Amino acid sequence: MSSTTANIKSPEVRRKPEGRDKMLLSIIGYVTLTVLAIFCIFPFILVISSSLSEESAIIEKGFQIFPTAFSTEAYSLLFKYPAEMLRAYGVTISVTAIGTIVGLFLTSMTAYVLSRRDFKWRSRFSFFFFFTTLFSGGLVPWYLMIINYLHLKDTLLVLILPMMMNVFYIIVMKSFMSSIPDAITESAKIDGAGDFRIFMQLIVPLSKPALATIGLFIALAYWNDWYNALLFISKSELMPLQYYLYKMLGNMDGMRKAMMASGAVVNTDLPTESLKMAMTIVATGPILLAYPFIQKYFVTGLTIGAVKG
Repeated sequence: MSSTTANIKSPEVRRKPEGRDKMLLSIIGYVTLTVLAIFCIFPFILVISSSLSEESAIIEKGFQIFPTAFSTEAYSLLFKYPAEMLRAYGVTISVTAIGTIVGLFLTSMTAYVLSRRDFKWRSRFSFFFFFTTLFSGGLVPWYLMIINYLHLKDTLLVLILPMMMNVFYIIVMKSFMSSIPDAITESAKIDGAGDFRIFMQLIVPLSKPALATIGLFIALAYWNDWYNALLFISKSELMPLQYYLYKMLGNMDGMRKAMMASGAVVNTDLPTESLKMAMTIVATGPILLAYPFIQKYFVTGLTIGAVKG
């Protein structure tokens, strides 16, 4: 009787150390992630605090976690011309939305074709795409092609087309789609479905994690782009947000340097540093709203795309 009781209790005894180890691992994981989250949030809090501080306080005491001298002068200067700011926001939102949707659609279609084992030229096309990551024509030929041959200067297309396709995203998407079983597409073909219908009704729903991840990367690239506007945009009504803020900051720095060169007294209250922080908040705030909607897909899509190689 005692031996039977011992045999019944022995599995429970063996589970207790495993339970303690799992709890200890969970505690260590939560503590580590909490510390890392604090380190990630701390710079953003510092930026918010500095954007609400007076310029003289920043020069005297440096950047503080809490504003010692509260001031909204940087935001007042930033939104001094609200119509121009709203127009820049509109251009950036339009470019980001159109570029992300069209770019994600083309990227996923290209990746699907390259992932199909029955496409006999997929190795050649894959090499062609990969070759472009190693060699390029250079800045000058690219600029001349945009200006002289495509005639895209001072158009919204010049802010959309150059960044629409990214070979790295195609490779990641191709790796993800290669993990989808071939039996799914074969059964759909037996039922009479065409390639485009298979792609839209089967492959796209199964690729939501990868689509969300790549879509976020594409949206961030469009949202943060200012270089293409610097090269190809001269009309103020077509300036995206990042380039508009870049020009505003450049004008303020230029005005300060001109005053110093002429021997004039430079106003230390001119919110140069706090304006930079306010620009960071204005530029990054809206795009942060996209993260909660794709958080559940982000880790899965990024991990699978990386593991499959």
